[in-house]
Amino acid sequence: MSQYQILNLQRLNQGLPAITPAFGAAIAEAGAICLTDETHEPGVILEVEGEFSARFQLDWQPVTEQARRCWNDDEYTTEQAAYGIAFLLILQLTNLTVIERSRKGTGFDYWLGSQDSSTLLPFQRMARLEVSGIRKGNRSQINARVKQKTEQTGASDAEGLPAYIIVVEFSRPISVVSAKQNPEGALLQ
Repeated sequence: MSQYQILNLQRLNQGLPAITPAFGAAIAEAGAICLTDETHEPGVILEVEGEFSARFQLDWQPVTEQARRCWNDDEYTTEQAAYGIAFLLILQLTNLTVIERSRKGTGFDYWLGSQDSSTLLPFQRMARLEVSGIRKGNRSQINARVKQKTEQTGASDAEGLPAYIIVVEFSRPISVVSAKQNPEGALLQ
């Protein structure tokens, strides 16, 4: 029996309010590619630092040669894989979920809303989510990316809602979760 909570990428296959099962399966596959390419095997521990301190055991399906050919662009694959890990972390660490993709130019990727809500409509936006992935990076690069993405969310600070910035680094693997409070100082958990 594991002492860590399991973060199973295949959970994404079920979809989320703003993630179809097909897209969820695709980003789960991207995550499997990134982790496998970094010579990790299912069961590797993901360290979470920053706003939250946690350790998760990652699980994913085996990577096929067809999947490798499909996900041959490392930069794109890393970005999509980071979304998958970030979505699962938000579900595990907060009472929020992904409810809507943001539009270009807003400074963030997704709107977050309550996991408890029976109807997830745009007016139930409770927080913003900005995600970034790094295939191989040192601590300085990870911290610089967190800072860059935090500043990027400034474009939408007028919304008055808190923002979560999640950077996923796959070679360790590690995820840094930063929370930017709204102007009134409130942060949702």
